[in-house]
Amino acid sequence: MEKLMQFVWQHRLWDYTPLRTSDGRRVRIIHPGTLNHDSGPDFFNASVEIYGQRWAGNIEIHVRASDWMRHGHDRDRAYDSVILHVVQVDDAQVMRPDGSVIPQVAVRCSARSAARCNMLMSGASSALPCAATIARLERVRHTEWLTALAIERLYSKSDRILDLVKFTEGDWEAAAYITLSRALGFGLNAEPFEVLAKNLPLKFLNRHRDELVTMEALVFGQAGMIPSPAPDEDGYVTRLRQEYQFMARKFSLTPLPLQWKLSRTRPQNFPHRRLAILAEKIHRGFYLIGHLDDIIADLYRRREKSLMETRLYYPHIPEPETPALPSLQEIRKEFDIRLTGFWATRYTFGSSGRGATPKALSDSSIDRLVINVAIPLMLARATARGDVATMRLIPELLRDFQAEDNKDVRLFASAGLDCRDAFDSQAMIQLRREYCEKNKCIYCRFGHRMLAAEIQK
Repeated sequence: MEKLMQFVWQHRLWDYTPLRTSDGRRVRIIHPGTLNHDSGPDFFNASVEIYGQRWAGNIEIHVRASDWMRHGHDRDRAYDSVILHVVQVDDAQVMRPDGSVIPQVAVRCSARSAARCNMLMSGASSALPCAATIARLERVRHTEWLTALAIERLYSKSDRILDLVKFTEGDWEAAAYITLSRALGFGLNAEPFEVLAKNLPLKFLNRHRDELVTMEALVFGQAGMIPSPAPDEDGYVTRLRQEYQFMARKFSLTPLPLQWKLSRTRPQNFPHRRLAILAEKIHRGFYLIGHLDDIIADLYRRREKSLMETRLYYPHIPEPETPALPSLQEIRKEFDIRLTGFWATRYTFGSSGRGATPKALSDSSIDRLVINVAIPLMLARATARGDVATMRLIPELLRDFQAEDNKDVRLFASAGLDCRDAFDSQAMIQLRREYCEKNKCIYCRFGHRMLAAEIQK
């Protein structure tokens, strides 16, 4: 209920009867303030007028006025700056620690609105309680919110990469290596992949990448995946164990206590095969950032050449604000890895390998890595450099990929949301994971629309 009241206050959705304090003074809201997500008053930097006197400060919101004392605000100096106490039930007078009375106003929040809010945030009635609202909204409303969500998701990935750059002390290739490792976990094993990458630095692996078996021994050994000795084991497994034992003694290595998940996972997505991909990638030379930079640089070179030709023959045509999109095939090549040796025909150490092929990743999996690794990396690089033109360009790359097919996309499609490409599907993933699953309906534009309609009735 308190969240609902914050929502009502933030968006000025109370009924339109004049607001008055408990002692009858007229209240005019100039600015409701900025919602505070941390400790302290609920809204900062508000401005109100009480009986002709303007006040600037903070706002605190409670369901019952007596919650002020129940929460200990009457003894907390952080609440000295509260200029207005907003409540639904006016059952007590509240004061600051110095004994001064805080003006208090009651706002109406109907039981129907509260019930609707609870229904939205509990999701008890259906998987998508706002489905009817979504279906009734104009397409332009869909587009506006999906665009904002896609950009939000892309920049959250970029911010994560920038944090990894700090973690690796400015080593962009190392940050790219950790990002790719996590992505190879494809959700289910993302965390153990990231832990492994952070504890097996790229600089260390690069010093031993000449021999593929050494690289595989380090990766599988630290992952705790090399099987115990068996009389009928493959000679490759024996060599792998011997190689890891040698490296472990030399560098004081200990297998990490990682929890790998194989249930609900298709053989081609088993972590064994994904680790083999990582080892193969490093063995061949890990220059992902360098290659992505080259792709962007080549893009601008081609653009400049095209502009020169255009100026020569068509001098009156204006220059485009952003360059043409880079070749997606060049980006895809970075993740089109062919496995060799043992893993060319195996999914796990004990499998027969029936159905396994040297092509490590399907086309859809490669596209998934481009969406979740390459594009965020390019955006992070552009952000770090302050390259505004490239920052504008990067999100448009998602438009050239087919929409991802998953339960989140299908759920919103059933409610009438069109999913035309990966830009839209990324938006729907962001909506489901960061809003629906976290019960942040009041911060979602669909939920806001639904609640506002109810509150204003």
